[in-house]
Amino acid sequence: MQAREAKYMTVVQWVQEQIENGSIGMGDKLPSENEMSLQFHLSRQTIRHAIDVLEQRKLVTRIQGSGTYAGVCARGGSQEKYFNIAVISTYVDSYIFPAVLKGIERVLSKSGYTMQVAFTGNRTEREREALDKILDKGLIDGLIVEPAKSALPNPNLHYYKKLMGQQVPILFFNSRYPELNLPCVSLNDAQVGEKAAEYLIQAGHKEIGGIFKCDDGQGHLRYSGFAQSMEKADLKLDGKRILWIDSESLKDMESWADYLFQRLEGCTGVVCYNDEVANLLSGICFKRGIRIPEDLSLVSIDNSDLSTLGEVPITSFPHPMEALGRKVAENMIKLIENPSFDGNYLFDSEAVERESVKFIRKENSNE
Repeated sequence: MQAREAKYMTVVQWVQEQIENGSIGMGDKLPSENEMSLQFHLSRQTIRHAIDVLEQRKLVTRIQGSGTYAGVCARGGSQEKYFNIAVISTYVDSYIFPAVLKGIERVLSKSGYTMQVAFTGNRTEREREALDKILDKGLIDGLIVEPAKSALPNPNLHYYKKLMGQQVPILFFNSRYPELNLPCVSLNDAQVGEKAAEYLIQAGHKEIGGIFKCDDGQGHLRYSGFAQSMEKADLKLDGKRILWIDSESLKDMESWADYLFQRLEGCTGVVCYNDEVANLLSGICFKRGIRIPEDLSLVSIDNSDLSTLGEVPITSFPHPMEALGRKVAENMIKLIENPSFDGNYLFDSEAVERESVKFIRKENSNE
């Protein structure tokens, strides 16, 4: 018996030391039973016994289907429900979020939930402030997040890990942080990027460029779909004709328009990251006497009001907006009721055709 105690106590003492010296922070996930079994050359039964002891000492929390986390979970099986959901989004004035928020609010209110909303301006430091307040006050049943600059390394991941350790359900929308194995509800961005390029290809275009956002995960996925469509059509993917922009350069796109058109020289069509990019590009083209679609065809994503405000209405693939918000809220409620529920969901999209694409194939046919 003493030998067995000594074996499992080796694991208990190691975990306790790692927590005390900060190597394992509160909310951090411990190595799996298999990993610790290999690390300490002990059976999984012995490792499991060590975890039981650590949990009894309130040093760790075991979450079914997820793993073991450092820290005490204040939310047991009979935890108090607050009927309050925290929502963190990027922009309060974007053309997408008001509709998403409307969808979230409708479903939550019908189920008796209220929500507290914070906006980050797509800045990680403001995201940190919002997460700090949530951790400080608690009193939420779940957290819904649109991540800030989701394509870049994020300094706030430990906040999410702390919430995971407290068994607070977390659901991302529009994008996710790849380092966290958490569910996300979004547009199928890779598929839509592929369809946008395919639309131009089917219209007879071969010299196709693209403008994508580099700091948001959606931009990378839309580019990956774009690249796949070009490869399927056996068309050259010219890196010179792919422009990567961030949230700041998008605000003053006209100031670097010369560079933009140098890169897009020779293109007959462009896939735009979203309607905001397409609308700005369309306006710059109009000022420079570049005709749409005669000189340059545009395809965009979101199908917002911006797609119809320019001189030429733009063909665009709809973002589900309010429907996405409803799905986010529905999946969050299911996650609260059943932590093992798979909250992931991808929306499909089909083009809303307008006058921004020239059909070269038709013009060159003998019909």
